[in-house]
Amino acid sequence: MLDRFFETPFDPKRRLQHQIQERLIEAILAGVWPLHEPLPATRVFATRFKVSRNTISLVYERLAADGYLKPVSRRGYFINERALREQLTIRQDAKLKESLPSEARPLDLNAKLRYRFSGQNHITKPRDWRRYEFPFVYGQTLADKTSITRWRDCVRLAGTAQHTPNWISDLVDRDDPMLIDQIIRRVLPQRGFRAAEENILITVGAQNAVYLAASLFCASGKRVDIEDPGYADARNIFLSLGADLKAHPVDTNGMRVTSALAGADLVYVTPGHQSPTNVTMSMERRLALLAAAETHDFIIIEDDYEHELNFVGAQRPALKSFDRSDRVIHIGSLSKPLFPGLRLGFVAASPAIIEEMRVLRRLMYRHPPAQEQRAMALFLAEGHYDAHIRRQRKDLSGKWRRVFQEIDRLLPMCAVTQTTGGSAVWLQLPAGLPATDLQTEAARHGVLVEAGDIHFLKAPPPKNCIRLGFGAVSLDQITPGLERLAQVINRMLTAKRPSEVSHCPAAAIA
Repeated sequence: MLDRFFETPFDPKRRLQHQIQERLIEAILAGVWPLHEPLPATRVFATRFKVSRNTISLVYERLAADGYLKPVSRRGYFINERALREQLTIRQDAKLKESLPSEARPLDLNAKLRYRFSGQNHITKPRDWRRYEFPFVYGQTLADKTSITRWRDCVRLAGTAQHTPNWISDLVDRDDPMLIDQIIRRVLPQRGFRAAEENILITVGAQNAVYLAASLFCASGKRVDIEDPGYADARNIFLSLGADLKAHPVDTNGMRVTSALAGADLVYVTPGHQSPTNVTMSMERRLALLAAAETHDFIIIEDDYEHELNFVGAQRPALKSFDRSDRVIHIGSLSKPLFPGLRLGFVAASPAIIEEMRVLRRLMYRHPPAQEQRAMALFLAEGHYDAHIRRQRKDLSGKWRRVFQEIDRLLPMCAVTQTTGGSAVWLQLPAGLPATDLQTEAARHGVLVEAGDIHFLKAPPPKNCIRLGFGAVSLDQITPGLERLAQVINRMLTAKRPSEVSHCPAAAIA
């Protein structure tokens, strides 16, 4: 009776005890074992399914502690009948349906939806990117075993009696005070400014912060000015809220700041590392943008998601550090430089803006998970975050130098945009070589790259730009990976007529 629940082989990557426990619970709830008969003895169970007897004993004890089984002296473990009765089972009564119309009326979803989010062009990445030999995809990282171990220690510490009172209760609309304090004392000074508790809000990642800020200021008839190329998901957020978009070109000093900003209600920029080109906005541009904000009376969303990762020259202070009229909403990520899947970010803005965002956040999800906030606070307080950033900067700076060296050697037909750091580069292919075609062909040879078309607002977008992320590629894999990519590009160029292709003479941003 239990056999069908153990037909599937066990996953060698997961603890055997947990897998057996899960399958036994499934069998118990399915009612396949008679209530008056004891479960197989541990020796019989272990022999039948070729596992350790001690493992089965531990599973039985755990299930008894959780109320699924009850031990009976000298007889063994029986299924706890109460556990089955407490399971909510709903059986549809045919008579109840007689009051409904004889035929169901299909739902016209298009007529009901306010906005079709699935119709947007989104950045897509293969879910199985790890299986590719050379995954040059942006936003992914290699595992830092030291930081993983220290994060696990902080999660464990957050679960001790000293810290559990701070997160087991519903915080309603508040945040962990220890995390707020650590951001104020450890994170913001490195960005060139200070803030008080009422200036900070914790979010589920930087993108959630962008959505919250946009929700306050975007609506039909409002104009949002953005970088072009720019962050596609931010663009989609503004469009979904009904805003009109105006694009501003990007060069090696970031978004161009001109009189064309007049009339904007909101300006969204990524000055630390421009998305997707990874260039850093110059100080002259930053000050000019702040001056324009006061002159033309607009608000700035500063998405500084990757502030810490500059390797060339001094760190530039955030736009927020020069903000004298509370026009800058500064957004940062705590998880992107650490573990992208963690999803923790923050907003630094005026108390009035933070108050509005806090109430909006409460309507959406109240607050980010409090235990994760406490674990991150401990991670910061014990110096692990700073140590991680130092290791990451060292690792990425070596990759950054190798990428530029090898592109210069292997891909002279392409133009690479110079950056001061980050975890990706923006590459312009020879005209006539579509990036989407290269993306498909390179993937067939184990190399993942990302076509850049999605990042442009202007139509038609340049078709020959790609982004190469190197965070998820080890240093010793960069050269063979770019050699493989160069081979694919050369084969594709050879297959085309010379008149169809023109090489890029110098680095440029479209």
